[in-house]
This record gives sequence, C-alpha cells and structure tokens, in this order.
Amino acid sequence: MGKAELKRGRGERTTLHDVATKAGVSAITVSRALREPEKVTPELRSRILQLVEEMSYVPDQAARALASRHNSTFGVLVPSLSNRAVIGLMQGIEERVRDTTFRIQYANTHNCVQEERRQVRLLLSQNTAGIVLGGLEGLDDLRETIERANCPIIQVVDVGLPTPGTVIALDHFEAAAAATRHLIACGYRRIALMGATMAERSRRRTEGYSLAMHEAGLFDPGLIHHENATSSTQMGSRMLHRAISIAPDLDGVFCQNDDIALGVLFEARRMGKRVPDDFGICGYNDLDFSAVMEPPLTTIRTPLFEIGYRAADMMIRAADGKPAPQQVINLGFELIERRTTRRLPQ
Repeated sequence: MGKAELKRGRGERTTLHDVATKAGVSAITVSRALREPEKVTPELRSRILQLVEEMSYVPDQAARALASRHNSTFGVLVPSLSNRAVIGLMQGIEERVRDTTFRIQYANTHNCVQEERRQVRLLLSQNTAGIVLGGLEGLDDLRETIERANCPIIQVVDVGLPTPGTVIALDHFEAAAAATRHLIACGYRRIALMGATMAERSRRRTEGYSLAMHEAGLFDPGLIHHENATSSTQMGSRMLHRAISIAPDLDGVFCQNDDIALGVLFEARRMGKRVPDDFGICGYNDLDFSAVMEPPLTTIRTPLFEIGYRAADMMIRAADGKPAPQQVINLGFELIERRTTRRLPQ
C-alpha cells in the first residue's frame, strides 16, 4: 500500500489503533514507542515512527488529558528567555522531551513574584503534567501551592532553598565562595563582585562571595555591584568603569555570569590593565565562548544541561505513573582555572 493510500479521508483522524493495526502490534506498544522509547527495540520503534509519519498520526491530546488527568504539557518558568544560562537549562529539557509526545510551555516571569505566582496557578488550572521552576522569587507565596499541587513541581534554582518537593540544582553559595577563594589564593585582594538582577541565584552567590571575603578579612560592601537588568557584555564593561572610579586599587573581579566577565575583560584592556598579571577575572557558568576568549576565562562550570535533562526525565516518569520520592539532588559545580587568573609560585 502506498503512502497516499495510507492517509484517511478529509476530516477522518488517524488513531493510535490504526497505527498499531498497520504495525501488527498492540496500541500499548505504539504508545510505549512514542512515550518511553527505551522500552522497545530500535528496529520496532523506527518502523512505528515511519508509520506515524506516513499515516499522519497526531496524538489526541484532549483525549489523553481526560484519560490520564494531565494535558501532556510541561510548564517551565524561567526568569528570562534571553539569558544564556537559562538557554542551557532549556536545551537539557528539550533534549529529554524530544521523541516523546510531551510538549513544553515556557513562561517568562521577569523575576516578578506576582507573575511567578500567576503562571504557576495558570499551569495547574490547565492540568499540566509537571512544572519546572527555573526562577523562584516568591517561595513563601508558592509554598502551599507547591505542597498541594497534583503534578510534580521541580525546583532547579538552588539546593539551599527550603523548597517543598523535588530539587535538582547546585549550591550557588558554595560555588561563589569557591570562586572568590580562588581569586584570593591567586593573590588578588581588592576583589569586586559584579552581577545582574538580585534574583535568588544572585543573592546566594553574593552571600557566598561575602563569606569568603569576610574569612580573609577583605570584605568591603563598596565592592559589590549589581544592576537590575539582564546580564550582558555591555553591563560588564559599564560596571568595571564605574567600579574603578570608586575603588582605583581594584585588582580582581568575580562576575556572576560569563557575559559580564567578557565585558570586564574588554574594559580592563582599554584601561591598560594586564590580565592576569595585575588584574584577575573569574566568571560563572562556563558558557561556550569562555574557553576561546583571549585569554581564556577562569570560571565556575555549572551543569545547566544536565539539570534540565534530569528535571524533564523525572517529570516524564512521574507523568507515566512512576514518580520518584521527593528528594534534593545536588549536581555540583567545577572551578575551571584558565588564564584570566594567575597561579602563584609555591
């Protein structure tokens, strides 16, 4: 039978049973091939996917929602859709959801407590299959909602936040403290902190930086700089220019994002500063350009892709009736030492 013969008449919807009959398997097997591909052989799944394409099969999401009590959509709340770090998280989520029948609905909360609360309640009212909280500014406002939710809600902001439910993240406090201690160990003393909006991650990093500076007897609140905007290269350049005007003896910077660190490097060079000889820079997130900068950027590597992938995997399993116990999963971080910081002789 040719491809044209496989298609049904106008207005007639190809069903899961149609695909199963043509494949010579049960409807459950077809459903499993689409939703849990690891449970069928690659050959069978390839044959089913070919038939799905040829027969123009489109899952009936409304019927599925009635049958399973969720709408096969995962809600993902993020503080910004333009932040490079958020994009890494989204890529992990989409990689896991690809080749399944689940969909992703993104919502940009703009670091706004009210918008965050509104979006969570809207998603829950739509019988969503699960929610990833990629920003969490209103924890107190959302605590009861999270506890009563009829779907998995996974927090991917920080393992140190007292959030009910499941957490898959890293400890931004410890990561920032490690970055600051590295700069101190390299011999820098007047170390500034530069970051964007004071969202929850930024607050945790600021606290980690402050602790490390206090430990070394170097803390100065005048060295902390934030701007209420999305991080950018321009922000880093602007911040360093302002910071130097306030503290001319500045000799190091911990940047809360690699975008900012790149701008700091550009501005430091314009000012004639030698990096890393007399001026050190440490970034955060290890974005794709960090290793190819000149000099390459010392930074904190965060497992953004893996966080997104693990969160999506956990939601898929829960939606398919295999929820994991609530837990806190710390995926850690890594200090990547490159050439924007110096190594002192032992």
